[in-house]
Amino acid sequence: MKKINRLVLTQFGNLELLAKQVVEGFITGLHKSPFHGFSVEFAEHRIYNKGESTRHIDWKLFARSGKLFTKKYEEETNLRCQLVIDASSSMFFPKDSETTKFDYSVYAAASLIELLKKQRDAVGLSIFSDKLELHSAAKSSLAHHRFLYSELERRMQNYSPETAKTTNTIESLHAIAELTHKRSLIVLFSDLLDDPSRMDEFFQAIQHMKHNKHEVVLFHVMDKKLELDFELENRPYNLVDMETGESIKLQPAEFKEHYKISIEAYFNELKMRCINYKIDFHPIDLNEDLNSVLVSYMLKRSKLF
Repeated sequence: MKKINRLVLTQFGNLELLAKQVVEGFITGLHKSPFHGFSVEFAEHRIYNKGESTRHIDWKLFARSGKLFTKKYEEETNLRCQLVIDASSSMFFPKDSETTKFDYSVYAAASLIELLKKQRDAVGLSIFSDKLELHSAAKSSLAHHRFLYSELERRMQNYSPETAKTTNTIESLHAIAELTHKRSLIVLFSDLLDDPSRMDEFFQAIQHMKHNKHEVVLFHVMDKKLELDFELENRPYNLVDMETGESIKLQPAEFKEHYKISIEAYFNELKMRCINYKIDFHPIDLNEDLNSVLVSYMLKRSKLF
């Protein structure tokens, strides 16, 4: 699937239609892959666990995929999913790009809504920046889906770079944990550019969710070329913090190696802590397509049943 951008959204006319195109392409790909059993047409299957009765194993599916799946009944397939998107100003980087980190997160969330709809699952949406801006509880009605699509599209199109928003991830996650009353799969999209000194507090907020019996999937959204590899032209830059407005003048070549070591150490620490806390952690480059997001979700969903 090709990279998507605002021009593609304009071509399709609305976010819901774009999400349908993304998911249909994803499903078509699954039909052609060894993971045929993960297709949404097989939402009534789950991975076989050792020790279970073999009565409901789908042997035809085993012959195609080489994996053991048991048949699920419709009442077993229901999942509640809360999509959470960071809307702080740093998520609207790169400013001059066709796709920002926030755009990518919206496209991914919209595609998951479509996938959840096909699987008869309930979905909710939370958006935060310096505060929790929106929290809509998980529902499965068509009217609710359209509300979510329209809210995502409105926020993507109405962003103003003049309105800087800082990040208050920790308090927002605590609030979402309290407001999400039933056990859910919480899927978080963020660039994780928060205060490194508050990492312990961040994982306390995640543990709050886990304590409330929620499962957590964390998608770390970034522009790998610019933010991780620091691949800038060899000329003077005036870099401006999109949230605080602070600026610094520098020559990239003079700081590149030190920057790369520091940023990789920070993100590696986040990754290792996620492993320790049993949180699914997925780095996502906004220059890649959405298949990795959808596959990660499908794999996580299959483990919950």
